[in-house]
Amino acid sequence: MAAICQTRRALMEIPAPQPKIAARMRRSYLEILSARLAPSSPIPRGRSTTASSRRGQSLDSSISGLWSGRLEEQCEKMEEHQTPLSKQQLVQLIRSLILVEQSQEPRILTSDLKYLQEDLQLKKTNVYRSIPYSRFGSNRDAHCYRKAYPHLVAFEVSCQEWGQVLLRNKEWDSVLEHALMAWRYTSELPQWDTVSHNALREQCYSTLAAHCLAALQHYRPEPSRGRELLRRLKMAQVHSQAIGPCIQELQGILGHAEDSSMDTQ
Repeated sequence: MAAICQTRRALMEIPAPQPKIAARMRRSYLEILSARLAPSSPIPRGRSTTASSRRGQSLDSSISGLWSGRLEEQCEKMEEHQTPLSKQQLVQLIRSLILVEQSQEPRILTSDLKYLQEDLQLKKTNVYRSIPYSRFGSNRDAHCYRKAYPHLVAFEVSCQEWGQVLLRNKEWDSVLEHALMAWRYTSELPQWDTVSHNALREQCYSTLAAHCLAALQHYRPEPSRGRELLRRLKMAQVHSQAIGPCIQELQGILGHAEDSSMDTQ
């Protein structure tokens, strides 16, 4: 009986099972993400290396695709310095960021106007996202203009660069389509309280009108296509009179075509 009691006493000395530690499950999302992306962390069981590499590649691609975040970071650094960048330096910075964005994406033909439309839509959205709306005063004042200025320059550079690429490729009809499409997006940009702050809008109109005029000097559209373009150009004239020379040029082309058709009859 004594031996049996001793074994029972030994069994009583076994510690009770410890409760589950909940503190380890309360880690933040950033801690978990940093632990998974750390190079020294071991790979969990049941997960292959291909899945983790794909997750890392998708994370890198999503971060690299948002070039507007890099632009805002550069602008914040610019505001910290006492000597801000000039407009030419800012345009050069935006052009370099656009080239980086294009180099990270697959090769896309410039004739794909859907991609160019998405690019203009993104630039216009970045302009409105940069404007602080939680203010008691006007959200079109000088303070909001300074916040949106880099994105306005990015919009202008995008219109100019893609139009020049289409002109170099001699895609005259695509030049006209891109100019009219960008004209509509330019008209949707915010109107600022100070008149001088709307100069970038007028520069976009002038650039697009120059692209249209250069294309019409080499392009002879069909009569039906020419009448459609003439109607759209007259609608664009409501926003700016810079399109006037293009309307005159197209009217001359259509008049010459009608005269030649009468001569053949």
